[in-house]
Amino acid sequence: MDDKAETMSYHWRVQQFWKKIGRLRSDKNLDLNNCTLNAVDIMELTAVIPLMPDLEEIDLSWNDFIGGALEPLALQFKHLQELKVLQLNSCRLTTKDVACLGEALDGIPHLEILDLSWNCGIGGSLSLLTSKILKGSKLKTLKVTDCCLTQEDGKSLAELLSRIPSLKILDLSINVKLGCSLKNIAQELRFVSSLQILNLNTCGLEQDGFHSLDAAFQYLSELRILDLSCNKLIGGGFQSLAGHLASLSNLEILNLHQCCITEEDMLVLSQIIPLLTNLRELNLSSNTNVGISTYHLLSRLRFLPRLTSVLLSNCALQHDSFLSLADAVSHLPELKLLDLSWNKCVGGNLKLILKALKPDSKIQILRMSSCSLVDEDMIDLALIIQARPLAQLKNLDLSYNNSISDQGWETFCVSLSALGQLSELDISCRPSSQCGCGEWLGKLLDALSQILPFTDLELNGWLLSAAQQKLLEDFRLNKKGNAHCNL
Repeated sequence: MDDKAETMSYHWRVQQFWKKIGRLRSDKNLDLNNCTLNAVDIMELTAVIPLMPDLEEIDLSWNDFIGGALEPLALQFKHLQELKVLQLNSCRLTTKDVACLGEALDGIPHLEILDLSWNCGIGGSLSLLTSKILKGSKLKTLKVTDCCLTQEDGKSLAELLSRIPSLKILDLSINVKLGCSLKNIAQELRFVSSLQILNLNTCGLEQDGFHSLDAAFQYLSELRILDLSCNKLIGGGFQSLAGHLASLSNLEILNLHQCCITEEDMLVLSQIIPLLTNLRELNLSSNTNVGISTYHLLSRLRFLPRLTSVLLSNCALQHDSFLSLADAVSHLPELKLLDLSWNKCVGGNLKLILKALKPDSKIQILRMSSCSLVDEDMIDLALIIQARPLAQLKNLDLSYNNSISDQGWETFCVSLSALGQLSELDISCRPSSQCGCGEWLGKLLDALSQILPFTDLELNGWLLSAAQQKLLEDFRLNKKGNAHCNL
């Protein structure tokens, strides 16, 4: 066979493979994410991989049959000298797969992104991969979310950091067994000074690792996202962060959700957080001392004019702290998301926040689930809707507010059509309450039918009569199938 015929044969085989998989052909991007690949498909993929030398990205995520069968495929990676991105999320990878992948890394010198997340079978064997990554690697992103990583895995990751100085994203989230090995990792973060995203959500972070993390911050001046959420053991240890957290001048997102923050921690945070002048998102949800602390961090949010998201769900806000928050909101011109859910003090006091909104408010998401809202709040909400500060609102959550009467709901529904950008509304009630919808449902659907972008209505828990169910079906038809309604 001459060269031209051979080339045509190669192109034909590759084309047939793409046709069988049902994806558009690309010379640079092999996207087989969630293709339900079977053993035969993997054999054919192994055969055509060498015929696609220009590939820069491979995504085989969410294909269970990859697990235990990666070796022949990995052996072909040596033909992909331009490969930069390799994603193998949720492929049921095994220890053997990790070892084969490690051996294959020599053949892909330009790899920048490696994502092995959601593979529980690789826990305890990560060193088979990390030990093969050579000093000076170009790796910029490493994600191993929910991989059942052990302390030994954590130590191997710590040893790796000095060999990957270009790292920008490190995601170790949902690996609760990492525990004390995070101290080792934190001590080695000085070698990745270009790091921009550090995700340690639900990693079993303990006090000593937390202390070491503070020392590492002085080297991480480019850090933009820091997620320490759901690490309950760090509560009471924020005094150790007083040294270097404030030096993260480029930090844009800080997530401290469910960290068991103490009143002493609040004192420290009330001094540090206002210094993070580039902060755009702050999540303090499920930390009850945020609301009851005498150190009013919330009032000092006014010094962070770039804030776009403030999440304070289940923070046990009290009248004074809620008042402080309302005052701060008036100084946050970029605010787009405000989550007040599960704070009972909002009920009867919603006007404090609503009055703080400027006429040109940019609020797009407002969550007030289970806030003990009453009819008076619905009147205030209706008035502010008509006054237009909520003109950009896209998502409104009023679920689980069972103290609102039919009259209160009707007052709200009559004003609703003024929210011309609204796409999602949740007014679910608790299933145990067995509430029946009043005549306000018809007014609600009439108002929503006038809002062109609207797509999602949550009515979980409400009991609808046959006539009301007919109204709901007519609403769906009026929206030409573009609206989803959950009961």
